[in-house]
Amino acid sequence: MEVFYYLVFGGLAAVVAGLELGKGAKDRVTTSQAFNSFKNNYVLVYSLMMSGDWLQGADVYYLYSQYGFDKGDIGRLFIAGFGSSMLFGTIVGSLADKQGRKRACITYCISYILSCITKHSPEYKILMIGRVLGGIATSLLFSAFESWLVAEHNKRAFDPQWLSITFSKAIFLGNGLVAIVSGLFANLLADNLGFGPVAPFDAAACFLAIGMAIIMSSWSENYGDPSESKDLMSQFKVAAKAIASDEKIALLGAIQSLFEGSMYTFVFLWTPALSPNEEDIPHGFIFATFMLSSMLGSSIAARLLARKLKVEGYMQIVFTISAFTLFLPVVTNFLVPLTSVKGGSISFGGTLQLLGFCTFEACVGIFWPSIMKMRSQYIPEEARSTIMNFFRIPLNLFVCVVLYNVNAFPITVMFGMCSIFLFMAAVLQRRLMVISDLHKSSTKAQEMIDEDEPLNP
Repeated sequence: MEVFYYLVFGGLAAVVAGLELGKGAKDRVTTSQAFNSFKNNYVLVYSLMMSGDWLQGADVYYLYSQYGFDKGDIGRLFIAGFGSSMLFGTIVGSLADKQGRKRACITYCISYILSCITKHSPEYKILMIGRVLGGIATSLLFSAFESWLVAEHNKRAFDPQWLSITFSKAIFLGNGLVAIVSGLFANLLADNLGFGPVAPFDAAACFLAIGMAIIMSSWSENYGDPSESKDLMSQFKVAAKAIASDEKIALLGAIQSLFEGSMYTFVFLWTPALSPNEEDIPHGFIFATFMLSSMLGSSIAARLLARKLKVEGYMQIVFTISAFTLFLPVVTNFLVPLTSVKGGSISFGGTLQLLGFCTFEACVGIFWPSIMKMRSQYIPEEARSTIMNFFRIPLNLFVCVVLYNVNAFPITVMFGMCSIFLFMAAVLQRRLMVISDLHKSSTKAQEMIDEDEPLNP
């Protein structure tokens, strides 16, 4: 493997270590022992849940191909997963708000464990059922856990500012370090130890079972709106009304869909972008480098949030930088001539794109805790999980369309489209900041009027 890859990885590792070890007083927040215990418990559970997700990512495509399915069959399996998340996500989100977020988190574990078990079967119908279960589980992973955390944090009367500490630490470990270790562990099980491509799924099921046991033994239940008078359709109406009546919530949903849609599209495109002529690139090592970049971003986000910088302000810069990084393949395609020789090492244009992609992954690392912080501020508690899964409908629809037409458009067109979406996210983020500031100003003015009224009968 070329020295270039080691230099990029080593440089990122040094920066991450420097940021973590060099935190000063401004970057640390004094908390209570009770909060630290609560935070550590959640971060442990979240890391186990994410390990169950990450362990499956590296070998799923290879496993399907080993069962003899072609690219079209495999594509339909992936579409089934995202389609399931789109169709059933809002239903399971509403049930989480009504029946309890703890129950929803346990349901996530059971659904994903069953999905892992289906990977032992070479039958296409059984694998399709597994993808549907996986889609349902994904909806719960990205809504129920966060909803439980926010409600439990508030129920225990912890400082609202401390919530961002839990978000940052969970993303740093669960979406960074755990992803790297999971990728290496999956490779160890499947290749080095020779257990085959199903082994990582069995390991994922074990980690999910451990996490489920911790949830069952240490988590208390909380709800959105547990009133018996509200059925599933009423929950949908509450969520839809909140989105339609509050522009801040609608903007937040649009921003999330635009960014995450671009992010998931990037997942499918980075490999052909870096090896257009079948260059020999170390996919696993590059993936680990991306995850290290994400850790860098979450470490930066932790500092920004600890210093109480306005999330709506700095995220405009993050989205703009993201747009430029995903426009880089378009630029290099025109300015850097492609070689006609097949194979070989990564090209000069590929090295530029890799650096840009690492920057994009750092922006992803900043995005997750920041969007969680904004959701905790703007989304009403009574329908939190339902609204969060409403946000995922356009995201999943977009990814399904991209998957279905991935070979219909040149890769530069796809990256250009993602870049436009990210610029739109930056514009909408600006709008959200303006509206939020106006709302705060009007609320403050009303409070001053209310205070003056008793003095002026």
